[in-house]
Amino acid sequence: MTYRLAMFDFDGTLADSFPFFVSVFNTVADRHAFRRIDIERAGELRHLGVRQMMDHVGMPAWKLPLASKTFVAMMQDSAHAIPLFDGIADALRHLHDYGVPLTVVSSNSEHNVRAVLGPELAALIRRFDCGMSVFGKASRIRAVLKACGVAPADALYIGDQATDAEAARKAGVAFGAVHWGYAAIEALREQACATEFVTPAELRRIAAAA
Repeated sequence: MTYRLAMFDFDGTLADSFPFFVSVFNTVADRHAFRRIDIERAGELRHLGVRQMMDHVGMPAWKLPLASKTFVAMMQDSAHAIPLFDGIADALRHLHDYGVPLTVVSSNSEHNVRAVLGPELAALIRRFDCGMSVFGKASRIRAVLKACGVAPADALYIGDQATDAEAARKAGVAFGAVHWGYAAIEALREQACATEFVTPAELRRIAAAA
């Protein structure tokens, strides 16, 4: 299958922000009155979807936007210390050089995404659509498709969580699952992903198929 547009999630897909997420989680939990996590067992959270995670810590749905806003604000102060995954920068440059339009659809803020990418890589991104709920990405994916003039069948959304796969499915685009993100790849395979990327370097395959 060939794709005319590559859309990326950010946290856990481009940026290695899980350690930061874990480091501030209990602060956010205290602020918004839901259960803390055992930091020593944080790796186990990778096997929980967003809804399961909310149940695990006793977070009602109405608190999610508030907790997300706090997380994004805290990340803004630490964006300079959050790295991209090894190989992401080279992969983005490769895709851009081969003429694949790049976009980012993320629940994080555009400010944070740009700060972590840095000016050079941010300049390679045709469109940023950021700041929505983790459950609201489908409409933003549709907006990106319309803005870029690309049919759903010609686009690929690359992400690391089941909610990313759900959004892609609702928007009618194929989903590419990464092995290095927040969620375990076994959980993503249950979402019938169109393709998998074992390492960031494998993202170059998108250009080879374009």
